[in-house]
Amino acid sequence: METIKTVRHGGLEFSTGAFGDAADPAILMIMGATVSKLWWPEDLCEALAATGRFVIRYDNRDTGQSTTGVPGNIDYSMDDMADDALAILDAYGIERAHLVGVSLGAMIGQLAALKQPGRVLTLTAISSSRFDEDDPSLPDMDPALMAHYEKMADLDWSDRDAVVDFQVENYRISPGADAAFDREAARSLAEREYDRARNPQSAMNHSMLVGGDAWRGMLGRITVPALVIHGRHDPILSFQHAERLADALPNAKLVALEQAGHELNPRDWPIIVSSIERLTRPD
Repeated sequence: METIKTVRHGGLEFSTGAFGDAADPAILMIMGATVSKLWWPEDLCEALAATGRFVIRYDNRDTGQSTTGVPGNIDYSMDDMADDALAILDAYGIERAHLVGVSLGAMIGQLAALKQPGRVLTLTAISSSRFDEDDPSLPDMDPALMAHYEKMADLDWSDRDAVVDFQVENYRISPGADAAFDREAARSLAEREYDRARNPQSAMNHSMLVGGDAWRGMLGRITVPALVIHGRHDPILSFQHAERLADALPNAKLVALEQAGHELNPRDWPIIVSSIERLTRPD
């Protein structure tokens, strides 16, 4: 069962939740862009906690029940979000933790590990990339997703049904063209996400994020054990992104999810959980 806690940091509020025994090694779960902690499914968090870990998930700025700003007006950077993650560890009295991030969340984890290396035990990056990667030779995002995102300009964020429909379509495309799609589960998640959010539109502020410039080219300094987990068919960040990230981290292992796209599919949870359990096993 999740224990809810509100964390206050820098004048902001963060909605957090914890699973498992606080005496166990801590895992901080950092979610990706534009979505809340709900995207770390409770069952996945419980499965990680069952391996003897204290699992914390939280809403990033501008998502869920955390502090939201004005849509279209961002006044923070990825560096600030890395500080947020470390402040959440402070609030739980955790000196050192294992960081697990997905997509943007793993980039935030990279920055946290660079800014305060003594506080990070291991780093796991799921469906992500180097935070400083801007190589034009890498494959572009799937055109179907790009075309879908362009429709956002005409989206009425006060229309719950319209926003939910938009998000369900986003969820359908993100796993990749050949993926099986559970429309009912996707709609349930989209509805919960909308109903729970302080301001659903504010989450789109993440699309304007910048930062990390002072740490560009320094991933080689992250020497803790690392895990890069990535779907072979990711239409947002191609598998080449994972290969680049794994190559840049001196002590990284790359795990390919052969059927996955940009997702946390229940089919892949056993691999994800067992891989993280091995990585985070106490010496």
